[in-house]
Amino acid sequence: MSERPWLRRPSALARQALLLYAALIVYGSWYPFSGWRSLGIAPFAYLSDPMPQYLTAFDVVTNVLGYMPFGALVVLAVYPRWRGTLAVALAFGLGGVLSGVMEAVQTYLPTRVASNLDLAANALGALLGAAIMSPATGALLDRGLLRRLRLLWFERDRAALACLIATWPFATMYPAPRLFGLGNWPRALWLRFDSTTQDALLTWTPPGWHVGAWPALVAAWLPDDAWEAVITTLNLFAALLLASLPVRRHAPRVRLLILFIVTTLCVKVGATFLQSQSGLAFDWATPGALTGLISGTVLALAVLRVRRRARVALAGIALTVALVFVNLLPVNPYFDVVLADWRQGRYLHFNGLAHWLAWIWPYAALIWMAYVAEQAWLKRRVKRP
Repeated sequence: MSERPWLRRPSALARQALLLYAALIVYGSWYPFSGWRSLGIAPFAYLSDPMPQYLTAFDVVTNVLGYMPFGALVVLAVYPRWRGTLAVALAFGLGGVLSGVMEAVQTYLPTRVASNLDLAANALGALLGAAIMSPATGALLDRGLLRRLRLLWFERDRAALACLIATWPFATMYPAPRLFGLGNWPRALWLRFDSTTQDALLTWTPPGWHVGAWPALVAAWLPDDAWEAVITTLNLFAALLLASLPVRRHAPRVRLLILFIVTTLCVKVGATFLQSQSGLAFDWATPGALTGLISGTVLALAVLRVRRRARVALAGIALTVALVFVNLLPVNPYFDVVLADWRQGRYLHFNGLAHWLAWIWPYAALIWMAYVAEQAWLKRRVKRP
């Protein structure tokens, strides 16, 4: 009965995740998208180059691991039309084509070097990811314990929200002045302006809105550790509430949310350990951050039983308040030491990707919540006689 064709359904989530991951690969391969030039070298001339003289195991392993999720997602995305060996071969081919194009374009970037070894490692990663995922595809999408748990624990038609939630742990990788203090690009953009531009912009706002004295005034309300606890609490509270939305009421929601927190902290610890020049993995674990972790978790678990609409509203309020504080509060001077200890050159410019995720994630979440609110309002309007 498990082989009946009507049981084989395509996965919209897998296809959306594949497109998202492919976009992340493009961003990480071509970042910072500046300084384009031509040296008179053909874009695919790197295919016949000799083996690079300077070869590190870190670069090879990173390239293999970076394309393994791509290969796995290809197998999931093309199911059930392509299965087994055909799906693995397709993933291997697509991984090689994507990597080949990425390397070819890097010929015109001054900060990148096209490499046939990178191409081979990336294609191998796509092959390994596809080969590992292929035997589990049917159990995950059609039959078996994985699919039953997925349908039993999670709501359907939540692909966009699931992708948004899945990126949150990676958005927290990049160092922030305060733990989980995401979305500070307005402050960064404001500081890039010179004083003349800032004064010109302030002339368009009422005098009471001028932000010159606000950072110092707001910072004086609480000690810095207390502010870090507040920002960590608000952001973790909002993320956990959003993560609880696709989970059914009878599912083990508490354990799933605890697993989400543990995954986030593991990603944070791993990224900090690999990128920190001094090898510190827990330099972010300040007293304020730990207090925020506990309080944010307790608050989120306390409101799990409220209705989904209320959880969406609470998450939106928490994110909005956190964004105000993140962009108003002055940066702790200790943060400059942390940022200087971060290896900016590693991960083949994936630091820029992590930084952009940290900047845009809260705003993407607010856009999603605004869309949900609009759809709910339209449904109520249609139901009116």
